[in-house]
Amino acid sequence: MNLDKCVLAAITINPKKVPSGLSVFHCDSKEEMNTMAKNLEAILDGIAHELTEEIYIIVRH
Repeated sequence: MNLDKCVLAAITINPKKVPSGLSVFHCDSKEEMNTMAKNLEAILDGIAHELTEEIYIIVRH
């Protein structure tokens, strides 16, 4: 399977702001969210983008 140009995951401290249908990682703090985003970048071979202070997405370009 080839996943190009797609959103791979979302990371949030506010689950109400992220739509269903994605792999969503819930965090308790902004620090935990930042760490999770950096780790998922490497694991998923994607790039983290901060959409808001409460949401990151991991995308593959």
